[in-house]
Amino acid sequence: MANIVQFENVGLRYGTGAETLSDVSFTLSAGAFYFLTGASGAGKTSLLKLLYLAQRPTRGVVRLFGEDAGALPRKRLPGFRRRIGVVFQDFRLLPHLSAYDNIALPLRVAGMPEGEIEAPVREMLAWVGLTDRGRAKPPTLSGGEQQRIAIARAVITRPEMLVADEPTGNVDPDMAERLLHLFDSLNRLGTTVVVATHDFHLLNRIPNARMMRIEKGRVLDPTGALRFPPGGGEG
Repeated sequence: MANIVQFENVGLRYGTGAETLSDVSFTLSAGAFYFLTGASGAGKTSLLKLLYLAQRPTRGVVRLFGEDAGALPRKRLPGFRRRIGVVFQDFRLLPHLSAYDNIALPLRVAGMPEGEIEAPVREMLAWVGLTDRGRAKPPTLSGGEQQRIAIARAVITRPEMLVADEPTGNVDPDMAERLLHLFDSLNRLGTTVVVATHDFHLLNRIPNARMMRIEKGRVLDPTGALRFPPGGGEG
């Protein structure tokens, strides 16, 4: 498979402090499923921010879709970002909008005619099992329901890559596994999926997933070959 992401000796520093990420080099293959593991504070979220263009590297090169992301002119960033779906750990749903309107938001931002929006939004509500919750606003939804709305919003534009930061951290184990199957279904349609997690019990739920581990700002297994024994745990 072609590489959709390539990091070359990437470093990331916030302000004048020590580097959060140091000498990170790896590639991600188009159409593959990846778990990014590591303890809290290891650098997972910072690495994901580079992937979805919320940050630019302090040094080194990040290539996305074959182009140097750090050299992209500002006017091209919105188009690039539409190729990447993001599921945030804290959901980031707009509380004053219904579930339907939260999911529809990326389509409206992209300029899709209103008459063409309803069908894909209804399809996404059905896909995440919330057909009857379209009119509900986020404060009335459970944590698991909010997370599924956030996932639907992230994938409604059929992104080439989906990045999810601890997407199962706020739900019970049964819901975590259900969410993981949603990501797997999307991956089977061709989307590259990157899921950051510290929940080792999930790591063998996707048989063909590749694993990368980050520790103290360094990727320890850039090949994605790291595996964990059945039943979870680091062994």
